[in-house]
Amino acid sequence: MVDAHRTFVIVGAGPAGAKAAETLRAEGFTGRVILIGDERDHPYERPPLSKGYLGGTAERGGVFVHEPAWYAGAAVELHLGQPAVRLDREAGTVELGDGARVHYDKLLLATGAEPRRLNVPGTELAGVHHLRRLAHADRLRGTLAGLGRDNGHLVVVGAGRIGLEVAAVARSRGAEVTVIEPNPTPLHAVLGPELGAVLADLHREHGVRLYFGTSLTEIVGQDSQVLAVRTGDGEEHPAHAVLAAIGAAPRVSLARAAGLELAGEPVGGIAVDASLRTGDPDIHAAGDVAAVHHPLFGARLRAEHWANALNGGPAAARAMLGQEVSYDRVPYFSSEQYGTSMEYSGWAPPGSYDQVVVRGDLGKRKFTAFWLSEGRVLAGLGMNTEGTTGPVQRLIRSGRESDPEKLADPSVPLEEPAGA
Repeated sequence: MVDAHRTFVIVGAGPAGAKAAETLRAEGFTGRVILIGDERDHPYERPPLSKGYLGGTAERGGVFVHEPAWYAGAAVELHLGQPAVRLDREAGTVELGDGARVHYDKLLLATGAEPRRLNVPGTELAGVHHLRRLAHADRLRGTLAGLGRDNGHLVVVGAGRIGLEVAAVARSRGAEVTVIEPNPTPLHAVLGPELGAVLADLHREHGVRLYFGTSLTEIVGQDSQVLAVRTGDGEEHPAHAVLAAIGAAPRVSLARAAGLELAGEPVGGIAVDASLRTGDPDIHAAGDVAAVHHPLFGARLRAEHWANALNGGPAAARAMLGQEVSYDRVPYFSSEQYGTSMEYSGWAPPGSYDQVVVRGDLGKRKFTAFWLSEGRVLAGLGMNTEGTTGPVQRLIRSGRESDPEKLADPSVPLEEPAGA
């Protein structure tokens, strides 16, 4: 039985919102749970969009967080295809695009992020793609099938995780691929030059053309079709389709208009404390849009990855129920490209570390790398390794000084590298 006297509203029907709704019911909440999303699809997972689903090895039905019937069974009211356009904190209401107003006692903002747009001539051409939503993946999937069949060219703008994953999928489907990136190596801000070069070599071995230190300046087309791209170094590259993979911006317009505190650049997002609560005690935020004051790192962080949505949504739900919550999970992401697996844990922005230690063989791409500051492990990357993520995260959490020689020695268990 649903107790209509209390209503919890979740704005954002992605994995963070869906898992929050699931947790509210699992924790015994009997009030109304309303889940609002501006897409018509039921909540779905995003990792398959640049991996299995995009590559044609996974079915569309497998991307959804829950079976559609689950929501009715759990008495979760869905408002799909309806954007939330206004938040009235004083009245405790959310206004939808059709003019309807929904009352809330507690509100979770899980509005996610949206792809950043290219600001160059030619972006209106039909062959320009973004990848954030299921509809984007549907369209790009069809494009890649055609490129592979006709030996067509895909230009990927941005050598971040999404751009690299799509490049790998496109090559597996037979397309020619060119990647354009202004930084000197892939994932440069996360991995730095040495580890980024490992990824660059991986893609070159699979036939990807990589151009670093330059930016896209124009997309050339005719009759709405893409023909080529031009870069700042004066070069022109053939292209039949372009993917803009230049990052994502948190969707904060609803929060901004309601006067909620936002995090400054470069973090961005809705500022929340360790319990994922905004400055308004009745409003929480989770997922890609939440800029959390992280208890472990003593800084405000915003993570854009499935793991953050998977864990942040339930944490926010428990906090909405009045439970003590301290969201201190170690940031994490994973990726797979050409069968090479990677798992990264931690937070080591440029300038925060003074040493990179490698255990294993970079050339064989089977290693664990550690980013250290004064001997403390800030982050770790496992490539083609198993069972290292847990030990790496425990090293990060410990805050202890570690001996770099022991970290680099495969004969020393990862649980025992302390004691410099």
